[in-house]
Amino acid sequence: MDLNGAAAIISGGASGLGEATARELAAAGATVVVADLNAERGKAVADELGGVFVQTDVSDEASVQAAVDAAVATGRPLRAVINSAGIGWAARTVGRDGSPHDLASYRKVIDINLIGTFNLMRIGAAAMAKTEPADADNARGVVINTASVAGIEGQTGQVAYSASKGGIIGMTLPAARDLAAIGVRVLTICPGIIDTPIYGSGAESEAFKAKLAAPVPFPKRMGRAGEFGHLVRALIENDYMNGEVIRFDGGIRFQPK
Repeated sequence: MDLNGAAAIISGGASGLGEATARELAAAGATVVVADLNAERGKAVADELGGVFVQTDVSDEASVQAAVDAAVATGRPLRAVINSAGIGWAARTVGRDGSPHDLASYRKVIDINLIGTFNLMRIGAAAMAKTEPADADNARGVVINTASVAGIEGQTGQVAYSASKGGIIGMTLPAARDLAAIGVRVLTICPGIIDTPIYGSGAESEAFKAKLAAPVPFPKRMGRAGEFGHLVRALIENDYMNGEVIRFDGGIRFQPK
C-alpha cells in the first residue's frame, strides 16, 4: 500500500508509539489525522506534520466517527488506520488485603484498550470500503492494531491489561477474514518493553529502565518508538502481510513477575 497521497488515522497519535507512527507515515507522504484526548499536544504534532487533529475518545462511537470523517474530509483516500491509544493498569485479581479487583477499573481498561480498538477499526474500515481500489489486488487499506506481549504472557497484576491486549490479538485473524471482502488487511503488533515518555527522565528513571531492559536477549536495551513507527510503515507497504500477530520485543519472554 502506497502511503504517498493517502490519509491515515493514528489513535493515541499525540505521544509515544502513536506520535512516532504519525511522524513515520507523514514522512512517507500521508496526511495524518492525530486522534487523541490530549488537545494541546495533539494539535502541536498535527500542525508540525501538516496533518489534522481531532480530539478523540476511542471508546465513544460519535467521537471516533468524527475522526474518521475528518480523514475523509482531507480529500485523500483513507488507507491506514493505526490503533495505538490505550491505558495501563496494575492490580491483582485478589489483592494482598483480600479485596477483589475493582470491577470499574477492569471495565475501563477493556473499554479503552479493546473496545476502543474495535471501534476505530470497524468505523475506519467502513470508510475505506467506500474508496476506489488502490491497485490490481483491489486493496483499499490496512488496519494495524497495537496489543502487547502481555496479551500472550501476562505477569502478576496484569489481569485487566492482559485481557484487553489478548482480546486484540484474538480478533486479528477473524477481522482480517471479515475485511478481506473489501480489500482491507488487518495486522497486530505486540510490543515488549518500549522506551516512551511514560518512564520520565533523570538518573532514577534511567536506572529503572535499565532494570526493565535486563531480560531482553538482544539488542540489550528497550525498544524505541521510532522503531515501532518504522515497523508500522513496513507492514503497510508489504502487501502480502495480513492476519498476522507480530512480536516487537527483542526476544524477551515475560516471567511471572
